[in-house]
Amino acid sequence: MSAVVVAAILAVAPATSAASAATPSPSPTSPTGTTTFTLSPVSNGVVRPGDTLSVALTLQNDTVAEASAAHVTLSLGDAAFADRAALAAWLATQTPTVELPMIGSTDLPPVPAQSEETRGIQVAADSPALVGRAPGVYPLVASYPGPTGTVFSTSALIVPDDAAPQVGIGVVVPITAGPLTGGLLTAAELSELTAPDGSLTAQLNAVTGTDAILAVDPAILASIRVLGTSAPTSASAWLEHYEALTNTRFALQFGDADVAVQLQAGQSRPQQPTSLQAYMTASNFPPSTATPTASPDASPTPTPTPSATGPAYPSLAELLDVDATRTAMYWPATGTTTPEVVDDLGGLVSEDVSSLTLIPSTATTRGATGATVSARSIGDEAGLLVYDADISAALHKASLLGTAVRGASLTAATAYLAFAVEETDGRPLLVTLDRGTDRSPVSLGTSLRAATQAPGVVPVGLNALVDATPHAVEVADAAPNDTRVAAASALFEDETAIADFATVLDDSALLTGPERASILQLLGDGWLGAAAETDPTSWPTAIADHRAATTQTLAAVGILPPSTIQLISAGADLPVWVRNELPYPINVVLYSSPDDLRLEVQPQVEVQVAPSSNTKVEVPVQARVGNGEVTVALQLRSRTFEPIGDPQYADVNVRADWENIGLIAMSIIVGGLLTIGVVRTILRRRRGSADAPEADIDEETSDAAAPAENDAPDAATDAEVPDAVTDDGETPDPDDGPGDTTPADSR
Repeated sequence: MSAVVVAAILAVAPATSAASAATPSPSPTSPTGTTTFTLSPVSNGVVRPGDTLSVALTLQNDTVAEASAAHVTLSLGDAAFADRAALAAWLATQTPTVELPMIGSTDLPPVPAQSEETRGIQVAADSPALVGRAPGVYPLVASYPGPTGTVFSTSALIVPDDAAPQVGIGVVVPITAGPLTGGLLTAAELSELTAPDGSLTAQLNAVTGTDAILAVDPAILASIRVLGTSAPTSASAWLEHYEALTNTRFALQFGDADVAVQLQAGQSRPQQPTSLQAYMTASNFPPSTATPTASPDASPTPTPTPSATGPAYPSLAELLDVDATRTAMYWPATGTTTPEVVDDLGGLVSEDVSSLTLIPSTATTRGATGATVSARSIGDEAGLLVYDADISAALHKASLLGTAVRGASLTAATAYLAFAVEETDGRPLLVTLDRGTDRSPVSLGTSLRAATQAPGVVPVGLNALVDATPHAVEVADAAPNDTRVAAASALFEDETAIADFATVLDDSALLTGPERASILQLLGDGWLGAAAETDPTSWPTAIADHRAATTQTLAAVGILPPSTIQLISAGADLPVWVRNELPYPINVVLYSSPDDLRLEVQPQVEVQVAPSSNTKVEVPVQARVGNGEVTVALQLRSRTFEPIGDPQYADVNVRADWENIGLIAMSIIVGGLLTIGVVRTILRRRRGSADAPEADIDEETSDAAAPAENDAPDAATDAEVPDAVTDDGETPDPDDGPGDTTPADSR
């Protein structure tokens, strides 16, 4: 493989060494840096009878001084490697102890600082070094003498056996967006990733027209779909390109979340998004219309006008759909697989489909020794797809490198694959290109084709791997990453708190949905590997920031600290302010409880608070007998009785007796005045009763004299006017007229 040389380089001349050495501190007179010498066979090191051997020799100078010119020799061993272990040992060494026959040489010119130079060597097909070689994998090395020792770069030459039966090979290529802190990609991020030179565009272009098995992060597709009509044009075009692909595929966890750490953190199964409604806007989803269907027998009527039915939001399943060839597929991050994780995943079923877990061959006891493990396996009743760790690592490295040095890793992958084909007993193999971003479509595509077009293999899809007869393996012991497990446990605990808090909303998914999506993104495998190597603090910082944001959300609703209340009347309203910093309206219940019986408080009041506002709540209180200080405990709760925010306490000074005293005094005064009035009235009436007899005596005397005076005229009248009588002494009838009188003698 490549030789990385740590050199102390003088300002006038470079010095290189075959072995790593302590690097002096940089100084103006003694600058330091590294140089890398790489042997890269052309055609991935494959040389059939009659082919020319061509290699590229590259010296990369990352120092601040010029590297000296060098004379490079190329040597090839006569004996093939016995097995994969011998190949691995050869590729790992930087100081070969075996001297091989030289088959070519060239000169490397001086290499300026921060640059590189590449030269080639060709060995003719009729060279004795190549003619008559039997199929196998042979050691190949390039070297040049340096001031402190010889610098080596090891590789291999592969002579294929084209008469051997071909073995099926599946190549899994992940389609991922890298580490994220938010639940979904933003429109700006999508525009960048799906641009012509974007990472997602490169990944899709690399697999187009190939037999790659796609492992797709559904969060990418959901990020585009939730934007509806507002999705960037490039993102919509990317989605159309993806949907047109014919590759077999399966869905990764949302955000490519690490399934192992979720189970190790106590989850019963890998978690899924609960809702993405919070990411969708009604205006981006035109209303669907429903047109009534006329009956065939109905009489002609005017054409009905379609009626709008509201925004046509896609369902969660539609947002996450990757058009998977098979469900229940799990791919833990490389290096995180343990027997317990495999057992837990093996017991899961999705849509009546038993699970299959992708693990590296080094996670099995057989593969840990360097032996080949076929793809379809079973470990303690858990269905497995085992990918070759050595081949996958070499392919992944090649996908990240530039043209000049990529051939070294591709040759290593091809050499390992040559042994795997021999050792698999005809069963299909599986390799991966593992996760990675910022890979060019050329590097990714070249690495993919190096596997599918290697000698002795034929590309197969996911179904062929799944349908193969499983081979029993034993999963090797491994220790979980305690740091990641602790962080995941804390995130899930915070999620529970958010779920309780979200009951203040009519639709709690507006908070719980983004929380779950963000947690899965933070547990994404993109935070491992290169991201962790580049900035080891990035993931812990992202976790800390998210937890701080969660704490802020939980504190977004609460009671403002109340001031002391002076209660001088028997009844009043206790003013309480409720704040809501959420962008959604909330419904809560304010519970109030006094610590003294001198004050009676309405125990609960329902409160509705608009988004990002404060609302005044008036709690009716009633003073009882006695004065003093009373503390009223105030607590908000959701309609499901979950406590919201911290409790607050209102101090109330009860002075309601002053009002009672005033009322009593006023009552006494009014009562006294009324009593005085009544007494005076009674006395007045009594005095009136005492004067009444004297008035009666005088009145009787006057009445006695009055008849005597009145009767005298009547007597005189009677004397002067005697009663009329007839001659015979009878009183005449007043009704008889004069003519009715009859003389006595006439009778």
